[in-house]
Amino acid sequence: MSEPFTRPHYEIRVRGRLGPTLLEAFPSLAAEPSEGETVLAGALPDQSALYGVLRQLEALGLELVEVRRFDRMPGGPELVVRRVNGSPPPGE
Repeated sequence: MSEPFTRPHYEIRVRGRLGPTLLEAFPSLAAEPSEGETVLAGALPDQSALYGVLRQLEALGLELVEVRRFDRMPGGPELVVRRVNGSPPPGE
């Protein structure tokens, strides 16, 4: 069984590949390019921190594609993924 995270982990997808200067705006998140998008991932202490990241994306004029929340280690047998509104991802 996978262990729950002590803090929720998020994957935040934005349109385009973010360069080093833009990535400096998100020091607590890891960045990975993926098929014309950038995935920002990491733990955030609470929803206020998530909203802060989303406000920063908006202020920088970046297009938000998707936000996913992981309550357990990705790839574990009891992976729980929820969209920000609480509904499961399409196809589930």
